[in-house]
Amino acid sequence: MLKNYTHIKSDGYARLGCYETAHGSFETPQFMPVGTRGSVKGVDCERLKELGTQITLVNTYHLWLRPGPAVVERLGGIHRFAAWPGPILSDSGGYQVFSLRGIRKINEEGVEFRSHLDGAKMFLSPEGSIAIQEQLGVDVAMVLDECPASDLTYDQVKKSLELTVRWAKRSLAARKKESTAIFGITQGGRHADLRAQAAQMLSEIPFDGMAIGGLSVGEPKEVMYEVLSYHARQLPEQKIRYLMGVGTPEDIVTAVHEGVDLFDCVMPTRAGRFGRAFINGDEPFINIKNSQYAESTEVLDGACSCIACRRYCRGYINHLFKVGEMLGPQLLSIHNLTHYLDLMARIRKAIGEGSFEALYRATKSRWDTTTRHRFV
Repeated sequence: MLKNYTHIKSDGYARLGCYETAHGSFETPQFMPVGTRGSVKGVDCERLKELGTQITLVNTYHLWLRPGPAVVERLGGIHRFAAWPGPILSDSGGYQVFSLRGIRKINEEGVEFRSHLDGAKMFLSPEGSIAIQEQLGVDVAMVLDECPASDLTYDQVKKSLELTVRWAKRSLAARKKESTAIFGITQGGRHADLRAQAAQMLSEIPFDGMAIGGLSVGEPKEVMYEVLSYHARQLPEQKIRYLMGVGTPEDIVTAVHEGVDLFDCVMPTRAGRFGRAFINGDEPFINIKNSQYAESTEVLDGACSCIACRRYCRGYINHLFKVGEMLGPQLLSIHNLTHYLDLMARIRKAIGEGSFEALYRATKSRWDTTTRHRFV
């Protein structure tokens, strides 16, 4: 069955590999552009392919509400619907549901909540989440998990983890299509013993891949790095490891350094819509809206081959933002995705050549404490 991870080579804990799906394979380490509602904001599929995208992500919760999985299925499934022929991964909808604090109730069967669109009462169970993802026709489906807030007590996080494991077993048992890969998700907050328990319990379930959840949910970055320093390697070596919802280029190289293979984050496109461009050089990013760029003839990044850097200067893109032209956010979104995908390609090349440590240290030095503070 085409849902296999192949480990090719390691450089330290960093891993070079490949994952096969029914709609093609993708190299790892890899970054997935986020197409929340079936579309990466401001970037069409032809451009995504041009940038080097190998796999995209869609959001189960949002597609469930609109247009609905039955509509997507009638229109040919998510690949035809979104005009993306390659691999597609979907989240379970759990994170979006659990972010609706105050308008949702959790019990053993699942979670009851009200739609953010019209207030209609909804219910999502582990079985229901898998059914929606299979009806959408994705290649990789995520189990429904409970993502605990970063301010919960130890006992609350432990109880949440136990529920997540029970739901994980139910999610895998609900699979109807053997071609659908299903990934488990570890939780446990910042607690090392709970993370170890999560890894052990979920590793005993025959998932097609493993994901690390519950990070980048409000905890200090140092806590996330501490968890990554041991938790990724607690997961099965023969399975792909996916860190959900993370993050900056610094976060990605740090996680790869600890053995993570797959990433997604809205940051490249979200930052682009607000005028931030990730660049190579002494500074890891700039805010193109700053007045210092109003008459700049420089391109965003001389080392970048995206259309924004091939065709336009900083002064022009600054102008687009100041007058509210949608082309500005589009160009920066394309540029930032190019930056991320180029970074992943350089990471893979470095692992293959045995030089990843140098790339890791160079990236970390650019994202020092001062730089990180300015980005936030």
